[in-house]
Amino acid sequence: MKLRFCSFLLLWALAAVAAEKKFDFGRYPEDKLPGDFRSSVNGKGKPGEWRIVLDEVPPLLAPINPDAPVHTKRGVLAQVAQDPTDEHFPLLIYEGETFDDFNLTTRFKTMRGVMEQMAGIAFRIQNESNYYVLRASSLGNTFKFYKVVNGQRGSIIGPDIEIPSGVWHELGIECKGNSIRCLLNGKEAIPPLTDSSFIRGKIGFWTKSDSVSYFGDTRIVYTPRQPPAQFLVREAYKKYPRLLALRIYTPAREATGTRLVASVDEQELGQSGTSTEQEVIRRGETYYGKEKDSVSVIMPLRDRNGEAMAAVRVVMRSFPGQTEANAIVRATPVVKEIQARVRTMDDLVE
Repeated sequence: MKLRFCSFLLLWALAAVAAEKKFDFGRYPEDKLPGDFRSSVNGKGKPGEWRIVLDEVPPLLAPINPDAPVHTKRGVLAQVAQDPTDEHFPLLIYEGETFDDFNLTTRFKTMRGVMEQMAGIAFRIQNESNYYVLRASSLGNTFKFYKVVNGQRGSIIGPDIEIPSGVWHELGIECKGNSIRCLLNGKEAIPPLTDSSFIRGKIGFWTKSDSVSYFGDTRIVYTPRQPPAQFLVREAYKKYPRLLALRIYTPAREATGTRLVASVDEQELGQSGTSTEQEVIRRGETYYGKEKDSVSVIMPLRDRNGEAMAAVRVVMRSFPGQTEANAIVRATPVVKEIQARVRTMDDLVE
């Protein structure tokens, strides 16, 4: 059930408009940790020491004026702790977004380290013990991909390739469904990979052991995630296009009442529901209402235990002789379409 639902969600996400996020580390104060990030660690040892430092960075594009400076000094992200512990992987996880499909590029520079000189990106992070990583090593002269599942490292894939220390390089990751592409300095350095262990997750900067590494010019182009409930409403509306409106309400998280989490009209999202939706969820009963030219049927959505957890409002045109009974008959297939795909609140708002 869950896998089938995720595949439906993915197909819809692919059609969404792409968004872009850039991490401008130059706007943060020197020696501070960027906002929306959390320092953590996988393996042994303590979390890394992440901060903004100033460094000379070449421009992304060649300057038009040949007399312009080749390098400019600006803020970059750095991991500066030199913990020599083996199997020690500092992570700086971005908490502001969870990503499904995305293209990521970042510049990196390994600076120093006796045990290791590594820099990489962890992605589709579930937690510190479950993620993918693409990393470069200047000591080992390798460019490798692997996944971590329950803290255990999987097969390591990638070539031996010279990656000089003290030089800025570019790392790229492209994820689309279960397809993963890995790039180094704009070239595909590893054959395309297929893995379905993690469909979505957070991204984070990654190093190993006593590596001191810098990161800059990080950019992510991604498919914005939508609430699963919104996907369900769109699918139902395609099948029943004569509906005037179709909305899903869930209990408000921080107050009494309900909030609108899915609607044919996306501008309505986030609005508060009425006392009727609240009563439908509380009582688990169906409500019928009639306006001049329309009728509304509000029915509960139930979890796997049969308890009402949300309310679906179906708005239809009325006709001469319209009764409560036949309105409910008209609305029931619509709600059943949605109910068949949900068993928990996560199926609506994950």
